[in-house]
Amino acid sequence: MKKGILGILIIMESFFLLLSMAVAVFYGEEGWLCFLLTALGTAAAGALCIFLSRKGEPRRMRRADNFLIVSLSWIVFSLVGMVPYISLAGMDLSSAFFETMSGFTTTGATCINDIDSLPRSLLFWRAITQWIGGLGIVVFSFALIPVYEMKNTNLYSAEVTGLGLDKLRPKIGATARRVLLIYLVLTSCCALFYWIGPMSLYDACCHAFSTIATGGFSTHSESIAYFRSSYVEYVASFFMVVSSINFSLYYYVSIRRSRVLFQNEEVRVFLAYLAVAVLCFVSLFYLAPVPEGVQDLLPKGFEETFRTALFHVSSVATSTGFSAQKFDYVAWGASFWMPTVVLMAIGACAGSTAGGIKIIRIIICAKSVLNELILLLHPRAVIGVRVGRQIVPEAKVRQALSFIFIYILLVVVAMTCHSLLGADVDTALGSSISMLSNVGPATGSTGPASTFAAVPASGKWLMSAYMLIGRLEIFTVLSLFVPNYWKDRK
Repeated sequence: MKKGILGILIIMESFFLLLSMAVAVFYGEEGWLCFLLTALGTAAAGALCIFLSRKGEPRRMRRADNFLIVSLSWIVFSLVGMVPYISLAGMDLSSAFFETMSGFTTTGATCINDIDSLPRSLLFWRAITQWIGGLGIVVFSFALIPVYEMKNTNLYSAEVTGLGLDKLRPKIGATARRVLLIYLVLTSCCALFYWIGPMSLYDACCHAFSTIATGGFSTHSESIAYFRSSYVEYVASFFMVVSSINFSLYYYVSIRRSRVLFQNEEVRVFLAYLAVAVLCFVSLFYLAPVPEGVQDLLPKGFEETFRTALFHVSSVATSTGFSAQKFDYVAWGASFWMPTVVLMAIGACAGSTAGGIKIIRIIICAKSVLNELILLLHPRAVIGVRVGRQIVPEAKVRQALSFIFIYILLVVVAMTCHSLLGADVDTALGSSISMLSNVGPATGSTGPASTFAAVPASGKWLMSAYMLIGRLEIFTVLSLFVPNYWKDRK
């Protein structure tokens, strides 16, 4: 069964490769043959996996199998997806894998210095990889291929972000299809609003894929700044925030027509956190010391200042990583890039396409710390961590605390490795947090005004691993390295 599921996932990737081939044919590009051959080879490999799965492979799946399948599917997708980069862009192996993993994990970090020179079909492939990764490879398979639904909650929840799984429908397949429908509606609306502005239909679709997936890949080296449009910046800011809210809440709103969206404590805290962050950056533009040479780049007037702050906070806090206008938070000094790094680490809501620690974990840990302070004064008190109207189980509290501890530990390990590879402290810190939170632009030499092309090959492989670990919420990947987990159990 494991090989069969992996085979189905691989075959699904060939379908998206064929979409990119169609784009190449439409624009008269020679790259269509590369996409066609890659799609055929991918489909053949998937069919072989399905055939081999029928030869005596046990039907029952252990919990370890779920985590293994999910992790392998992302690695295999990236291995296949890097072929067009090698063939059409002439990238080396480490850079091509880095670019593809950055796409599927919706990180948005790039090794390409001149994006505008790439074929449109390859740029479409970059955008579609982020759109697939935003929803999730396994979620796509459950939604599109009912025969492999299997009612397997563990496989679904191994990929879906958050502390738990809300089954919106009785079967996981029905849940995945409903989430996919919401995803399609948001993408279509975003593309439409982009198209109404200065974007062409092609640019609108590619940027909609990246925006709703909170990925950040653009069809231009200047990203959103290429369009020089206030309208585009406001539209992007709105849809980045919308996409970073738990998708299950949109489902409840659609069927109950209730106010559950704004009754959710995580959403309320998230929106308040964004508002405070925007206010802080607006204040920094007026009050923070600015290095010489960038004073002329200050936004002019309150509207431009507010728009710049709103776009920056929306882009970073939602882990999208778009850049707009003249704002390079690295060049503006530590007063700007240090708060940016904090936004990278915190992230947005669970159950969304955004990365980071997630607001719900911050809420749980903050309330847990507050309870500990109360218990120091009242040792006999019985206090639980409450989110909304529900008491959070102790196991979930421990999981949230463990997640933050491991997150910090992984950042320290990555910083050490990057420093050994020759990176300065700013670059090592920003790159580590950016990759683990799937943001994209970092700090230092890997800031928004530069790319990751100069990073050594070993550094790119390390970053690729961190992108995958961050996208699959750390535990899914790290559990594979725990020996006891491979024991036969339910």
